Amino acid sequence: MRNSILKTKHGLIKFSIKKTVWLYFMILPCLFINWSQLIYTDYILFFSLLGLTVGIGHSIGLHRGIIHKSFKTSKTYRNISIYLFTLTGMGSPISWLKQHYYRDYWQNRQDCPRYFRYQHSIFTDYIWNLHLSFSPKDIERYQIPKDDLQDTWLLWLHKTWYLHNLALMGIVYFIFDINSLFFLVFFRVALVILGHWYIGYASHKYGYSRHKIIGADESGYNDILLGLISFGEGFHNNHHSYPTSAKFSSRWYEVDFSWLIIKFLKKLGIVYEVNTQNNNLKPSAQHLGNTKWKFPWNSL
Repeated sequence: MRNSILKTKHGLIKFSIKKTVWLYFMILPCLFINWSQLIYTDYILFFSLLGLTVGIGHSIGLHRGIIHKSFKTSKTYRNISIYLFTLTGMGSPISWLKQHYYRDYWQNRQDCPRYFRYQHSIFTDYIWNLHLSFSPKDIERYQIPKDDLQDTWLLWLHKTWYLHNLALMGIVYFIFDINSLFFLVFFRVALVILGHWYIGYASHKYGYSRHKIIGADESGYNDILLGLISFGEGFHNNHHSYPTSAKFSSRWYEVDFSWLIIKFLKKLGIVYEVNTQNNNLKPSAQHLGNTKWKFPWNSL
Protein backbone atom coordinates (compact mmCIF):
# COMPACT_ATOMS: atom_id res chain seq x y z
CA MET A 1 0.00 0.00 0.00
CA ARG A 2 2.91 2.33 0.71
CA ASN A 3 4.03 2.12 -2.91
CA SER A 4 0.58 3.22 -4.09
CA ILE A 5 0.78 6.60 -2.32
CA LEU A 6 2.78 9.60 -3.53
CA LYS A 7 3.23 12.36 -1.00
CA THR A 8 3.65 15.86 -2.43
CA LYS A 9 3.89 19.23 -0.71
CA HIS A 10 0.30 19.90 -1.80
CA GLY A 11 -1.29 16.61 -0.73
CA LEU A 12 -1.52 12.89 -1.44
CA ILE A 13 -1.87 11.21 -4.80
CA LYS A 14 -2.95 7.63 -4.28
CA PHE A 15 -4.33 4.64 -6.09
CA SER A 16 -8.12 4.57 -5.74
CA ILE A 17 -9.49 1.05 -5.40
CA LYS A 18 -13.09 2.29 -5.57
CA LYS A 19 -12.59 4.23 -8.82
CA THR A 20 -10.72 1.36 -10.43
CA VAL A 21 -13.16 -1.37 -9.41
CA TRP A 22 -16.16 0.72 -10.51
CA LEU A 23 -14.55 1.52 -13.88
CA TYR A 24 -13.92 -2.09 -14.83
CA PHE A 25 -17.18 -3.23 -13.28
CA MET A 26 -18.78 -1.01 -15.93
CA ILE A 27 -16.46 -1.95 -18.81
CA LEU A 28 -16.32 -5.76 -18.59
CA PRO A 29 -20.07 -6.50 -19.08
CA CYS A 30 -19.92 -4.49 -22.33
CA LEU A 31 -18.02 -7.42 -23.84
CA PHE A 32 -21.14 -9.56 -23.55
CA ILE A 33 -23.61 -7.27 -25.31
CA ASN A 34 -25.46 -9.00 -28.12
CA TRP A 35 -25.71 -6.08 -30.52
CA SER A 36 -27.94 -7.99 -32.94
CA GLN A 37 -30.66 -8.31 -30.30
CA LEU A 38 -30.90 -4.59 -29.56
CA ILE A 39 -34.05 -2.93 -30.91
CA TYR A 40 -34.99 0.68 -31.62
CA THR A 41 -36.44 1.22 -28.13
CA ASP A 42 -33.04 0.34 -26.65
CA TYR A 43 -31.42 3.08 -28.71
CA ILE A 44 -34.15 5.60 -27.90
CA LEU A 45 -33.75 4.95 -24.19
CA PHE A 46 -29.95 4.99 -24.50
CA PHE A 47 -29.77 8.44 -26.09
CA SER A 48 -32.53 9.76 -23.83
CA LEU A 49 -30.56 8.69 -20.76
CA LEU A 50 -27.40 10.25 -22.22
CA GLY A 51 -29.19 13.55 -22.77
CA LEU A 52 -30.74 13.61 -19.31
CA THR A 53 -27.71 12.47 -17.32
CA VAL A 54 -24.82 14.02 -19.26
CA GLY A 55 -26.53 17.08 -20.73
CA ILE A 56 -28.86 18.20 -17.96
CA GLY A 57 -27.13 16.37 -15.12
CA HIS A 58 -23.42 16.88 -15.70
CA SER A 59 -22.92 19.73 -18.16
CA ILE A 60 -25.77 21.98 -17.00
CA GLY A 61 -26.57 20.84 -13.48
CA LEU A 62 -23.18 20.20 -11.91
CA HIS A 63 -20.63 21.95 -14.13
CA ARG A 64 -22.35 25.17 -15.18
CA GLY A 65 -24.86 25.30 -12.34
CA ILE A 66 -23.25 24.15 -9.09
CA ILE A 67 -19.55 24.62 -9.85
CA HIS A 68 -19.48 27.81 -11.95
CA LYS A 69 -22.84 29.22 -10.83
CA SER A 70 -23.51 30.57 -14.32
CA PHE A 71 -27.25 30.83 -13.68
CA LYS A 72 -29.79 30.72 -10.90
CA THR A 73 -32.63 28.26 -10.56
CA SER A 74 -35.05 26.80 -8.05
CA LYS A 75 -33.87 24.34 -5.45
CA THR A 76 -36.18 21.72 -6.93
CA TYR A 77 -34.66 21.90 -10.41
CA ARG A 78 -31.16 22.09 -8.92
CA ASN A 79 -31.74 18.91 -6.93
CA ILE A 80 -33.27 17.08 -9.90
CA SER A 81 -30.37 17.99 -12.17
CA ILE A 82 -27.80 16.84 -9.62
CA TYR A 83 -29.67 13.58 -9.19
CA LEU A 84 -29.45 13.11 -12.96
CA PHE A 85 -25.70 13.69 -12.69
CA THR A 86 -25.57 10.90 -10.12
CA LEU A 87 -27.10 8.56 -12.71
CA THR A 88 -24.22 9.21 -15.10
CA GLY A 89 -22.39 6.69 -12.92
CA MET A 90 -19.34 8.96 -12.83
CA GLY A 91 -19.32 9.15 -9.05
CA SER A 92 -20.19 11.47 -6.19
CA PRO A 93 -21.16 15.06 -7.06
CA ILE A 94 -19.13 16.37 -4.11
CA SER A 95 -16.05 14.43 -5.20
CA TRP A 96 -16.36 15.88 -8.70
CA LEU A 97 -16.95 19.34 -7.25
CA LYS A 98 -13.76 19.13 -5.19
CA GLN A 99 -11.62 17.75 -8.01
CA HIS A 100 -12.81 20.53 -10.31
CA TYR A 101 -11.78 23.21 -7.82
CA TYR A 102 -8.39 21.53 -7.27
CA ARG A 103 -7.73 21.31 -11.00
CA ASP A 104 -8.87 24.85 -11.80
CA TYR A 105 -6.82 26.30 -8.98
CA TRP A 106 -3.57 24.77 -10.21
CA GLN A 107 -4.16 25.09 -13.95
CA ASN A 108 -4.58 28.85 -13.53
CA ARG A 109 -1.08 29.13 -12.05
CA GLN A 110 2.42 28.74 -13.49
CA ASP A 111 3.51 26.28 -10.81
CA CYS A 112 0.88 23.68 -11.71
CA PRO A 113 1.93 20.21 -10.46
CA ARG A 114 2.47 17.50 -13.10
CA TYR A 115 -0.62 15.65 -11.92
CA PHE A 116 -2.89 18.52 -13.03
CA ARG A 117 -0.99 19.45 -16.18
CA TYR A 118 -1.30 17.77 -19.56
CA GLN A 119 2.38 17.52 -20.47
CA HIS A 120 2.23 13.74 -20.69
CA SER A 121 0.99 10.93 -22.95
CA ILE A 122 -2.59 9.74 -23.28
CA PHE A 123 -1.63 6.43 -21.64
CA THR A 124 -0.20 8.23 -18.60
CA ASP A 125 -3.31 10.37 -18.37
CA TYR A 126 -5.52 7.28 -18.56
CA ILE A 127 -3.74 5.82 -15.54
CA TRP A 128 -3.59 9.06 -13.56
CA ASN A 129 -7.08 10.32 -14.27
CA LEU A 130 -9.04 7.09 -14.00
CA HIS A 131 -7.12 5.19 -11.33
CA LEU A 132 -5.65 7.77 -8.96
CA SER A 133 -7.12 10.39 -6.64
CA PHE A 134 -5.79 13.59 -5.10
CA SER A 135 -6.33 14.51 -1.45
CA PRO A 136 -5.18 18.07 -0.64
CA LYS A 137 -3.03 18.95 2.33
CA ASP A 138 -4.97 22.18 2.86
CA ILE A 139 -8.46 22.20 1.36
CA GLU A 140 -9.07 25.79 2.49
CA ARG A 141 -6.72 27.19 -0.16
CA TYR A 142 -9.10 26.07 -2.92
CA GLN A 143 -11.97 28.22 -1.61
CA ILE A 144 -14.70 25.68 -2.26
CA PRO A 145 -18.02 27.23 -1.17
CA LYS A 146 -18.99 25.92 2.25
CA ASP A 147 -22.66 25.95 1.23
CA ASP A 148 -21.90 23.34 -1.41
CA LEU A 149 -19.76 21.15 0.81
CA GLN A 150 -22.40 21.21 3.55
CA ASP A 151 -25.46 20.90 1.31
CA THR A 152 -27.63 18.06 2.66
CA TRP A 153 -28.76 16.86 -0.79
CA LEU A 154 -25.21 16.75 -2.12
CA LEU A 155 -23.96 15.02 1.02
CA TRP A 156 -26.68 12.37 0.75
CA LEU A 157 -25.85 11.70 -2.90
CA HIS A 158 -22.16 11.66 -2.00
CA LYS A 159 -22.81 8.73 0.35
CA THR A 160 -25.35 6.88 -1.80
CA TRP A 161 -24.55 7.61 -5.48
CA TYR A 162 -23.64 4.01 -6.29
CA LEU A 163 -26.86 2.69 -4.73
CA HIS A 164 -28.95 4.76 -7.15
CA ASN A 165 -27.03 3.30 -10.07
CA LEU A 166 -27.46 -0.21 -8.72
CA ALA A 167 -31.18 0.48 -8.32
CA LEU A 168 -31.35 1.61 -11.94
CA MET A 169 -29.69 -1.65 -12.95
CA GLY A 170 -32.38 -3.60 -11.12
CA ILE A 171 -35.19 -1.60 -12.72
CA VAL A 172 -33.81 -2.01 -16.26
CA TYR A 173 -33.25 -5.75 -15.74
CA PHE A 174 -36.77 -6.22 -14.33
CA ILE A 175 -38.48 -4.32 -17.16
CA PHE A 176 -36.29 -5.49 -20.06
CA ASP A 177 -33.57 -8.14 -20.01
CA ILE A 178 -29.89 -8.59 -19.25
CA ASN A 179 -28.80 -7.54 -22.76
CA SER A 180 -30.63 -4.21 -22.39
CA LEU A 181 -29.10 -3.88 -18.91
CA PHE A 182 -25.60 -4.26 -20.31
CA PHE A 183 -26.35 -1.69 -23.03
CA LEU A 184 -28.44 0.91 -21.19
CA VAL A 185 -26.47 0.97 -17.97
CA PHE A 186 -23.03 -0.64 -18.21
CA PHE A 187 -22.16 0.48 -21.74
CA ARG A 188 -23.63 3.96 -21.18
CA VAL A 189 -21.73 4.51 -17.93
CA ALA A 190 -18.48 3.15 -19.39
CA LEU A 191 -18.91 5.41 -22.42
CA VAL A 192 -19.56 8.45 -20.22
CA ILE A 193 -16.59 7.82 -17.92
CA LEU A 194 -14.15 7.14 -20.75
CA GLY A 195 -15.65 9.87 -22.95
CA HIS A 196 -15.41 12.48 -20.19
CA TRP A 197 -11.81 11.50 -19.54
CA TYR A 198 -10.81 11.61 -23.22
CA ILE A 199 -12.54 14.93 -23.93
CA GLY A 200 -10.84 16.45 -20.89
CA TYR A 201 -7.47 15.18 -22.13
CA ALA A 202 -7.93 16.11 -25.79
CA SER A 203 -9.28 19.59 -25.07
CA HIS A 204 -6.05 20.38 -23.21
CA LYS A 205 -3.78 18.88 -25.87
CA TYR A 206 -4.97 19.97 -29.31
CA GLY A 207 -7.53 21.99 -31.23
CA TYR A 208 -7.79 25.72 -31.78
CA SER A 209 -7.70 28.61 -29.32
CA ARG A 210 -8.58 32.29 -29.36
CA HIS A 211 -7.30 33.27 -25.94
CA LYS A 212 -4.25 32.72 -23.78
CA ILE A 213 -4.72 32.85 -20.02
CA ILE A 214 -1.84 34.98 -18.74
CA GLY A 215 0.02 33.37 -15.87
CA ALA A 216 -1.69 30.00 -16.36
CA ASP A 217 -0.16 26.65 -17.29
CA GLU A 218 -3.34 25.57 -19.10
CA SER A 219 -5.55 27.62 -21.44
CA GLY A 220 -7.33 24.74 -23.15
CA TYR A 221 -8.35 24.23 -26.77
CA ASN A 222 -11.61 24.04 -28.70
CA ASP A 223 -12.65 21.10 -30.85
CA ILE A 224 -15.74 21.30 -33.05
CA LEU A 225 -16.51 17.57 -33.06
CA LEU A 226 -15.80 16.98 -29.36
CA GLY A 227 -17.83 20.06 -28.49
CA LEU A 228 -20.74 18.74 -30.54
CA ILE A 229 -20.88 15.30 -28.91
CA SER A 230 -20.15 16.52 -25.35
CA PHE A 231 -22.90 19.13 -24.94
CA GLY A 232 -20.36 21.91 -25.46
CA GLU A 233 -17.76 20.65 -22.99
CA GLY A 234 -15.18 20.31 -25.77
CA PHE A 235 -14.96 24.09 -26.26
CA HIS A 236 -12.44 24.31 -23.48
CA ASN A 237 -10.50 27.40 -24.52
CA ASN A 238 -13.77 29.32 -24.59
CA HIS A 239 -14.60 27.95 -21.14
CA HIS A 240 -11.19 28.82 -19.67
CA SER A 241 -11.57 32.34 -21.05
CA TYR A 242 -15.18 32.83 -19.87
CA PRO A 243 -15.31 30.53 -16.82
CA THR A 244 -18.68 31.60 -15.39
CA SER A 245 -20.48 31.86 -18.71
CA ALA A 246 -23.35 29.43 -19.28
CA LYS A 247 -22.48 29.53 -22.97
CA PHE A 248 -19.37 27.62 -24.02
CA SER A 249 -19.65 28.28 -27.77
CA SER A 250 -18.64 31.59 -29.36
CA ARG A 251 -19.02 31.00 -33.12
CA TRP A 252 -21.93 29.78 -35.25
CA TYR A 253 -20.12 26.52 -36.10
CA GLU A 254 -19.61 25.64 -32.42
CA VAL A 255 -22.72 23.69 -31.43
CA ASP A 256 -23.28 23.79 -27.66
CA PHE A 257 -26.36 21.68 -26.93
CA SER A 258 -26.25 22.56 -23.24
CA TRP A 259 -26.52 26.26 -24.09
CA LEU A 260 -29.52 25.55 -26.32
CA ILE A 261 -31.17 23.69 -23.44
CA ILE A 262 -30.36 26.54 -21.02
CA LYS A 263 -31.95 29.07 -23.39
CA PHE A 264 -35.07 26.89 -23.52
CA LEU A 265 -35.15 26.55 -19.73
CA LYS A 266 -34.79 30.31 -19.45
CA LYS A 267 -37.84 30.84 -21.64
CA LEU A 268 -39.77 28.48 -19.36
CA GLY A 269 -38.62 30.48 -16.32
CA ILE A 270 -36.79 27.49 -14.84
CA VAL A 271 -33.40 29.25 -14.92
CA TYR A 272 -32.73 32.97 -14.70
CA GLU A 273 -29.93 35.53 -14.31
CA VAL A 274 -27.94 33.58 -16.87
CA ASN A 275 -24.32 34.71 -17.33
CA THR A 276 -22.99 34.92 -20.87
CA GLN A 277 -19.72 35.79 -22.56
CA ASN A 278 -20.81 39.41 -23.03
CA ASN A 279 -19.73 40.36 -19.52
CA ASN A 280 -17.66 37.38 -18.51
CA LEU A 281 -14.19 37.55 -20.06
CA LYS A 282 -11.57 36.51 -17.55
CA PRO A 283 -9.35 39.51 -16.66
CA SER A 284 -6.20 37.47 -17.36
CA ALA A 285 -7.43 36.22 -20.75
CA GLN A 286 -5.43 37.70 -23.62
CA HIS A 287 -7.01 37.60 -27.09
CA LEU A 288 -4.58 36.03 -29.55
CA GLY A 289 -5.80 38.04 -32.53
CA ASN A 290 -5.86 35.02 -34.84
CA THR A 291 -7.11 31.54 -34.05
CA LYS A 292 -4.17 29.35 -33.02
CA TRP A 293 -4.18 25.65 -33.92
CA LYS A 294 -2.40 22.77 -32.25
CA PHE A 295 -2.62 19.39 -33.95
CA PRO A 296 -2.41 15.92 -32.37
CA TRP A 297 0.94 15.15 -33.99
CA ASN A 298 2.37 18.25 -32.28
CA SER A 299 1.16 16.99 -28.88
CA LEU A 300 2.74 13.55 -28.78
